[in-house]
Amino acid sequence: MAPPAVSDANSYSVDSKVLQYEKFIDEVLKKDLQRVVEQRDAVYEQISHYLQLKNTLQALQVHTHIHTAIMGDIFLTLFARIQGADSQCLKADVDLGCNFYAQAKVEDSSKIFVLVGFGFFVEMEHAEALRFIDKKTSQLTTFTDQLTHDCATIKANIRLVLEGLRELQGLVDMPERSRREVF
Repeated sequence: MAPPAVSDANSYSVDSKVLQYEKFIDEVLKKDLQRVVEQRDAVYEQISHYLQLKNTLQALQVHTHIHTAIMGDIFLTLFARIQGADSQCLKADVDLGCNFYAQAKVEDSSKIFVLVGFGFFVEMEHAEALRFIDKKTSQLTTFTDQLTHDCATIKANIRLVLEGLRELQGLVDMPERSRREVF
């Protein structure tokens, strides 16, 4: 009767370890992965906003008639109606929320306020803003690359723990899932 008791204790020990590892995967690794992915998506959204602002500034420089920009949480549809070569007058429809628009007139659109970070805006000329946007998007792209690397590391850790669980439970190797070739 003694050997079954040892086996039961061993089985209990393995089961408790399996539960601990599964709990670690669910409560730590998967939540970390979700947090990093959400953070990366937020940075991608910031990059998108800066690139849309860059497109708008370039459109204003070549006097394009209609262009859309997102600046922070304010959506602008710009209708550049330049009266003369010297005029910097700009008319815009500003989305106040729930697709409720108000007309705005900008007397001097030669300078704009750009969000530089931490809620601070800096007044810049178009060329200066374009240089800043290039640097900022480069910085944010580097940050997204790091976050993507962090995601891969967390996924690898999840895979490693799952493989450890498989060995701990004495399961046989599962065949690799056949992948369908796209090309």
